[in-house]
Amino acid sequence: MWETSARLLRLLSLLQTRRDWSGAELAERLEITPRTVRRDIDRLRALGYPVLATAGTAGYRLGAGADLPPLLLDDDEAVAVAMGLRTAAGGSITGIEETSVRALAKLEQVLPSRLRHRVNALQSVTVPMAHAGPTADPDTLTAIAAACRDSLRLRFDYRAHDGTESLRTTEPHRLVHTGRRWYLIGWDAGREDWRTYRVDRLRPRTPTGPRFTPRTPPDVDLGGYTSRAISTSAYRYQARFTLHVSAETAAERIAPTTGALEPVDERSCTLRTGSDSLDELLVYVAGMGFDFEVHEPPELVEHVRVLAARLGRAAG
Repeated sequence: MWETSARLLRLLSLLQTRRDWSGAELAERLEITPRTVRRDIDRLRALGYPVLATAGTAGYRLGAGADLPPLLLDDDEAVAVAMGLRTAAGGSITGIEETSVRALAKLEQVLPSRLRHRVNALQSVTVPMAHAGPTADPDTLTAIAAACRDSLRLRFDYRAHDGTESLRTTEPHRLVHTGRRWYLIGWDAGREDWRTYRVDRLRPRTPTGPRFTPRTPPDVDLGGYTSRAISTSAYRYQARFTLHVSAETAAERIAPTTGALEPVDERSCTLRTGSDSLDELLVYVAGMGFDFEVHEPPELVEHVRVLAARLGRAAG
């Protein structure tokens, strides 16, 4: 009896780790026969777990039921969830603070002592900075995430940085979080190109659909792609600098929302950033305190020469 109960817990844990499992895969992982897998699946169903049979693959999927089933987390997952809830409770997502506190209280009540000590140690040395910027609505985030997961077209009203609004139809690909804001990367059906949207500026329309075949993403490094899109592409001047410090050192001063960094070697890196003002670009980079070279655009290179001569005359 104890062996059967332990095996059911292992089976439930496997079903929660990914979307679809074949019966043969489950039998191999649990070291039992496919017939025993079928019996154990029936036992889980009898206990109220909605285990669905997947058509055409002789497989299984844990579906959504009327109640949330117990989640089986390993140590690292439990610590990650606890820290994530504490962060959310600090106000990173609109309206979710109180809910996060309730969920965190339930989780910490059942955390083993060793994990509670790990969470408390992390929390004791973490100081959140005040954030007064726009926040993303949690319902909007979950709607986008579901559309990305299920490859469903997403329609939404979008407000651009200049305040103009438009209706967009996209094939959503991924959500990217910069630490301050959420962005959606998707294929814009109307513009027939990849676009990056700020989540706090969009309002999804229902229903979603139809389904689409996912495209090859615009870049393997979607974090870097998003950084370039929001820090460079939207501006009149798109600049490229060489900074004579390592990319790690530069990243301590330059946020991914203001510039994209690429390492050249251990002592230099490339910075790509943008602005509508040449003076603003130069003041921003010069204020970092690093030696640097300007490569493009040509008008920025010329502006450096003019400004250097002006500063030289001021000092002379």
